[in-house]
Amino acid sequence: MNNLRQQFIEFSVAAGVLKFGEFVTKAGRTSPYFFNAGLFNEGATLAKVTQFYARTLLDSGVEFDMLFGPAYKGIVLAAGTAMAMSAEGRNVPFAYNRKEAKDHGEGGTIVGAKLQGKVVIIDDVISAGTSVRESVTMIRAAGATPCAVLIALDRMERSGKDDALSANSAVQEVAREFGIPVISIGNLDDLLQFITADKSNPELAQYKDAVTAYRTRYGVM
Repeated sequence: MNNLRQQFIEFSVAAGVLKFGEFVTKAGRTSPYFFNAGLFNEGATLAKVTQFYARTLLDSGVEFDMLFGPAYKGIVLAAGTAMAMSAEGRNVPFAYNRKEAKDHGEGGTIVGAKLQGKVVIIDDVISAGTSVRESVTMIRAAGATPCAVLIALDRMERSGKDDALSANSAVQEVAREFGIPVISIGNLDDLLQFITADKSNPELAQYKDAVTAYRTRYGVM
């Protein structure tokens, strides 16, 4: 696990955004961990997490012209990432969408910079891929090109219901459907390695078996 990914997992745990226990996911599964990006709700933690977004995107080597944040969580993440990139010496425009079209003022559903060139979609996680698909449609309708998706955590688990599990994760399905990379700051394997390797927080070790079992049951290669 590279240092940036390790730091991200450690930071998420310390911030209380990545928690361990028993949680029911959107797919109805009982998960031993839960990642809630909505809890990056202070200036300091938001600034820190968007620095991770910015550095991960810059390190990825993906060529891009601007950022797009799907409503609602993606709005703050895209804006924060643009600010973090500015601190890194790169001034990047960003835009986001409204859930409902505005019929006065500037009108429309897109706010911010004009969608053009190569656009990176910024979000927290991919569950069913709905917001990414909607974002791709809006970006292409504006004549721009979606070139990548950047998320915080890849859960690396198979999509579908327990009685009809897909061979692929939602992240893999999005990448294949649109032919663009999905980049994550961290993933489930990083989380597992952190639990195993973090000697300073031995209480996390109690969750290793549960997370490993969950990975075995639902994980993708």
